[in-house]
Amino acid sequence: MNADTSGIFLDRDTLGGDVDLEPLRKSLAQWHFLEVADAQASLATAAGAAVIVTNKVPVNEAFMRRLPALRLICAAATGTDHIDVAAARRRGIEVCNVRGYATPSVVQHVFALALALATRLPEYHDAVRAGRWQRATRFSFLDHTIIELAGKKLGIVGHGELGRAVARTARCFGMEVMIATRRGAVPAEGRCAFEQVLREADILSLHCPLTEETRGLIGARELGMMRPGTLLINTARGGLVDEAALAAALRAGRIAGAAVDVLSSEPPRADNPLLAPDVPGLIVTPHMAWASREARQRLIHELRLNVEAWTRGEVRNRIE
Repeated sequence: MNADTSGIFLDRDTLGGDVDLEPLRKSLAQWHFLEVADAQASLATAAGAAVIVTNKVPVNEAFMRRLPALRLICAAATGTDHIDVAAARRRGIEVCNVRGYATPSVVQHVFALALALATRLPEYHDAVRAGRWQRATRFSFLDHTIIELAGKKLGIVGHGELGRAVARTARCFGMEVMIATRRGAVPAEGRCAFEQVLREADILSLHCPLTEETRGLIGARELGMMRPGTLLINTARGGLVDEAALAAALRAGRIAGAAVDVLSSEPPRADNPLLAPDVPGLIVTPHMAWASREARQRLIHELRLNVEAWTRGEVRNRIE
């Protein structure tokens, strides 16, 4: 590495203002930290950068041509669908990602959503805010049926780092875990057929990547296979679920509830079916499962390790 090797963080503001960037600053002689809004316009000031970091700013081959000195692209995330990895390979540019940094945060969010659905927390909170408890004639009111997680079956679709961590936590709640195989595949030992999981799970939690194979994985057909008491949780990718079909299923009472942290486009359009005010039994959070402060600080640390490995002639967390 040359003494003046520089890097660009294209969308630093996607990590919030409460993380310490100093560990990453120390990894190269010079860094340019850009905001999402000015990433494209400001590239001219850093044309000599050898390293770029991107959380969500797309990096295609035309983008790479604007940085002729570029040698390393670091995804500030696990997913790399916003990076043209094949184009980078053709140009001799290494691509790496960050893995496992947000596991505790995502697991926490999955069970926050599961517990909120199971205890009907939004409905009871709204009732208190509306003054219904204050007007009640009994010490408690039970308008919304509460269920326990203990003894329920949790179906997991996607048994990677996050799916495995969710499974471990589910067992602490006394849940039975069903791990789905790929749709249409013959189940291996310890796995269940995808359709069996749909039919039997009390709660279905999605943890698979968004690919051509998994896009629309949960649609009207799959929702129709679930029992009326099923709860659906998606903290993976919005495109895994047919949003119009889910809204229709909730309105019709075909499943009991759903909680999603991701939507098909983000920020979402106002006409997204899951943002309609009349969809019952639904919790929507703004893609925040990954975003505990601790997770975001671990992300900075992991980015530093990736960049420092590259400066030593190694590639850490390489995307092939």
